[in-house]
Amino acid sequence: MSMPPLCNGVASALTVPSRTAPSRCVVESTVAVPGAPSGRLRKAPTAPAVSARLINAPPCSTPSAVHSRACQSSSNRTASGAAATTRMPSSAEKGTRRCRCSVSKPLIAAIVPRRRSSRSAGGRRAGTPAVVHDAPVTAWASVLLLIAVLMFAVARPGGLPEVVAAGPAALLVVVLGLVPWQEAGSELVTLAPTVGFLAAVLVLAQLADEDGVFGFAGAVVGRLSRSSPQRLLGLVFVVASVVTAVLSLDATVVLLTPVVLATVTRSGMRPKPHVYACGHLANSASLLLPVSNLTNLLAFAATGLSFAGFAAVMALPWLVVIGVEYAVFRWAFAEDLNAPAGPATATRVGGTPWFALAVLAATLVGFGLSEPVGVAPVWIAAAGATVLAGRRLRGRLAAGAGGLVRAANIPFCGFVFSLGVVVLAVRAGPVGDAVRALVPDRADFAGLLTAAVLAAVLANLVNNLPATLMVVPLVAGSPGLVLAVLLGVNLGPNLTYVGSLATLLWRQILHARDHPPAVREFLRLGVLTVPAGLLAGVAALWLVLTVSGTT
Repeated sequence: MSMPPLCNGVASALTVPSRTAPSRCVVESTVAVPGAPSGRLRKAPTAPAVSARLINAPPCSTPSAVHSRACQSSSNRTASGAAATTRMPSSAEKGTRRCRCSVSKPLIAAIVPRRRSSRSAGGRRAGTPAVVHDAPVTAWASVLLLIAVLMFAVARPGGLPEVVAAGPAALLVVVLGLVPWQEAGSELVTLAPTVGFLAAVLVLAQLADEDGVFGFAGAVVGRLSRSSPQRLLGLVFVVASVVTAVLSLDATVVLLTPVVLATVTRSGMRPKPHVYACGHLANSASLLLPVSNLTNLLAFAATGLSFAGFAAVMALPWLVVIGVEYAVFRWAFAEDLNAPAGPATATRVGGTPWFALAVLAATLVGFGLSEPVGVAPVWIAAAGATVLAGRRLRGRLAAGAGGLVRAANIPFCGFVFSLGVVVLAVRAGPVGDAVRALVPDRADFAGLLTAAVLAAVLANLVNNLPATLMVVPLVAGSPGLVLAVLLGVNLGPNLTYVGSLATLLWRQILHARDHPPAVREFLRLGVLTVPAGLLAGVAALWLVLTVSGTT
């Protein structure tokens, strides 16, 4: 497509599919922001007045919406072909988020086209794909594929891993042209550090369990409870919150839940409040650190915060949400908690696993100290796992290495990669447009609450991983909105089983131990905790952002 690359003499990056006729495209939005010396456009101020003067020459003859946030492009192609562009950088400068339709040069306009429709111009946000699909059926194909992948992940017929469906679906969206292979490859590269960190943390948690960390914690909690169900619930809340924050929600679901169930059973108490606490806290207590949840890892770079900065902002919302959960649990399970405990089985507290605890503590400190010097968290987690594995691999290298590979859960890592490609296609289609229209622009209280509720609803409709991949790029210019989205995708899954894969796994673990959770009970708890937790968490987040001046 031929079109002058200048607007009043200022170079433009024009992302118009080369095989799309000019009559089928309209300019939807223009971004014009001054470049910062550091290359960071994440906190770009409101678009300057020069933007209005910029948009008055072909192809900018019709003024359109001017957005105040922008991100730097790292691709010179659109989803349908080569872009007509000038000075499009081949890679994102340091400190900027990779995207496909924006620029970083001072006062350069990025023009994002879309198909002509009944909607008025101005709906698409900066930093989102400019994809023109040839037919409605093709546009909705990615949605159908995503639904099929999620249904397979929920059911897991024959115990097959999620990647069995997600891998072919990702390949299909590329073959159908919904996502070009260059964009799919770029998405995989972007996700690689996050997925690598996930694998390393899973191995670290498994090795900590083999060294007796979780068994020791269960024995100590049982002894300190002194046959009091209420006291035991409080201790479970503390342990589950710490384990989730430090070792991720997967460790709480897979490793801590069986230990808590065994501890409560030996103590002669009713296990329902305590095992439900593990399931809920695996989600709601995963707000504190970037490493606590895969959703946090996926969104961490978009916040623009350091590891310590993320923890400082989210500490108060984390505590408030846990407090809401505890208050609801005390009320909802009053009958179980007030029931007298039966005969208890004597429990011997084993030796303290000092070495494993020291390695975990050093790893956590390393997360905070490594980022300022440019060391990715994945290497710190891998180092901690290597230290713990060192003693266990002596004399049985083959068997030990096989166990580490199984602990890394390679099929699930492949599922995350594949899901990212499928969601990339969904985000560029009609569903992405609908979500984009609902995302708030400002990080005030109303905007934060809207972002959190939207993310929570999407998490329960399509699971929290696709919800994160879909919404976070739309709010990446505002740390406050990104953190509000994390509140939604981390708390929202407590409402239904399908909200997160961790909840589904928690359910499977209890079924395997003859303690299946009741659907009605789970929904009742979700209705009581999720709305209250979201409101309280957003209020706490708004307070922290207001005091700190972060937006």
